[in-house]
Amino acid sequence: MNYFVTGATGFIGKYLVRNLLTRPEAVVYILVRKGSKNKLEAIARQWWPGAADRLVPVTGDITKNKLGVNGPTISKLKGKVDHFFHLAAIYDMTLKDDAIQEKTNVDGTRQAVKLAEAFSAGCFHHVSSIAAAGLFKGWWREEMFEQAENYDQPYFRTKHVSEGVVRKECSIPYRVYRPGIVVGHSETGEIDKVDGPYYFFKFLQKIRGSLPQWVPMVGLEGSRINIVPVNYVADAMDFLAHKPGLDGRCFHLTDPEPFRVGEVMNLFAKAAHAPQFTMRIDAQFLKLIPRWLIQGVVNLPPTQRIIDAILADAAVPRHMLSYFNYPTKFDCQETLRELKGSGVRCPRLAEYADRLWDYWERHLDPDLFKDHSLKGAVKDRVVLITGASSGIGKATALKVAAAGGIVLLVARTMPKLEETKAEIEEKGGKAFIYPADLSDLNSCESLVERVLREQGRVDILINNAGRSIRRSIALSYTRFHDYERCMQINFYGALKLMLGFLPKMAENQRGHIINISSIGVQVQPPRFSAYVASKAALEAFTRIAQPEFLDKNVYFTIINMPLVRTPMIGPTKFYEHVPTLKPEDAAAMICEAIVDKPKRIATRLGIFGQAINTLLPKVGDIIQNTSYHLFPDSKAATGDKDAKDAVPSAEAVVFATLMRGVHW
Repeated sequence: MNYFVTGATGFIGKYLVRNLLTRPEAVVYILVRKGSKNKLEAIARQWWPGAADRLVPVTGDITKNKLGVNGPTISKLKGKVDHFFHLAAIYDMTLKDDAIQEKTNVDGTRQAVKLAEAFSAGCFHHVSSIAAAGLFKGWWREEMFEQAENYDQPYFRTKHVSEGVVRKECSIPYRVYRPGIVVGHSETGEIDKVDGPYYFFKFLQKIRGSLPQWVPMVGLEGSRINIVPVNYVADAMDFLAHKPGLDGRCFHLTDPEPFRVGEVMNLFAKAAHAPQFTMRIDAQFLKLIPRWLIQGVVNLPPTQRIIDAILADAAVPRHMLSYFNYPTKFDCQETLRELKGSGVRCPRLAEYADRLWDYWERHLDPDLFKDHSLKGAVKDRVVLITGASSGIGKATALKVAAAGGIVLLVARTMPKLEETKAEIEEKGGKAFIYPADLSDLNSCESLVERVLREQGRVDILINNAGRSIRRSIALSYTRFHDYERCMQINFYGALKLMLGFLPKMAENQRGHIINISSIGVQVQPPRFSAYVASKAALEAFTRIAQPEFLDKNVYFTIINMPLVRTPMIGPTKFYEHVPTLKPEDAAAMICEAIVDKPKRIATRLGIFGQAINTLLPKVGDIIQNTSYHLFPDSKAATGDKDAKDAVPSAEAVVFATLMRGVHW
């Protein structure tokens, strides 16, 4: 038996050809573009091994007359093609060029029909789509065609018109197949591109990364969405194409019991180990709101920008929103009747959703193809780091320089800056020294002017320099200057640099500002009123700045840094007895921020403390009051030169160990 197949190297085509080749006598002629035979051979080795002698490439082009197949080939195959399968088409809902889809889907189908007629093929098998129904309201039966409505979307329209070409212009026997939304193989999960429900996978992945699986979510219920695995489509087509007496009919290769959108999202959320959408609001409720009011609000430019930003962050194309109120239901009873006894059945999505997710995450997740290395983020970029002469700043500078960044070292102490620069250059890195006192606003202004004059720009600004004062409020009544000193360097100094470098970042449409805050802003520990207040101000500015500069491609990241063993905590002697992070650990958090550009990086303990203070504020006060009495003021804080720093009690050490990283 001889077959001619267009679109054989497409997703459905590869499975269909594999099925056809299970017949020992089968010979499959495959339409292939000139110069693509090597590609076909590679696909054949992977998909159809051992069948090379029964695969015959035919040079052609779907946009040409009779698909560009030459006269000798037509003469050779005339009367010898038993089944002509036409699968070649553009399946892209995001493509806005109507002319391309018209030429491929409509004109290509017309030329395929002409070629099949020239072959005097036994039957022309046309792969249409449920999109041919447009947005028909109600049940769409297999014999329906002219009743289609609202198919103005280019893909919907071309699939409807191309099916009409077969129905009206094909003079040889034909059969039409309308698959639902085709996803991966139900047993392996394999698929070759992201489409349909896969667009929501990134969104689910982000939720999984942000919330525990047990957290209940609110979502939309939506209409029923017809999803089918590729193996069902290929198996059903193969069986129906060879069953006698079905010419002139159309078959819905759809799920007879499709799930609603909310149910589909939950199936994939379960497969992803992400939170479930426990409460689902039916999208039909929107119909209670006057249509003119919805359109008026949705069409407002600010609304459009908000929608586009949300969809872009979730990596979901706008057209996917239409499926929440998809009005068409597809009857497939005739197809099921013809498949009865064949062993071909459409598996339930619940049976294989986990395989689809697993294959996507292992092979198609866009993040797999991004450069997540520090080198990819900083190579040849100008990175300014304050407080770079020691501790966290120095450790970060060494990592960034080793990855190829151009590091600008900022601190007050020249000898230590020179030491850091020498260490960087010894390892082959590139660094420049910019001594400055960030507690002096004039020094900050001079720093900005000099950097822009000599370097031209700053791509990444890391506001790491800071001052920490640990002193109870009771000992601070006459020490207003403590609050001024903290605000001066922790907030005003950082702010002066941001205001200085932001104009150039916005002009260049590229920039990233990383502000080192503290876990204290989340946990609110006693004795750090000056320090935490200054860091809270820095965070507030950062949160407000991000939306203002988002469309300038300038990003802001807050890092709620836990307690790190640096010279800054030296005056508090009992910190020598409690666990802390090393500067290298803190530098790793900063490098993570440089690569991923998150809005915030925080420890789980910090997030937990923030949640306690928000949800159970009185419980938070009790915990903080306990810590207030467990960890007394240090000798440096009391100002008593004759006093000795108290050795922390066993209870205090246990408390600090349980809450590792918090400033007590």
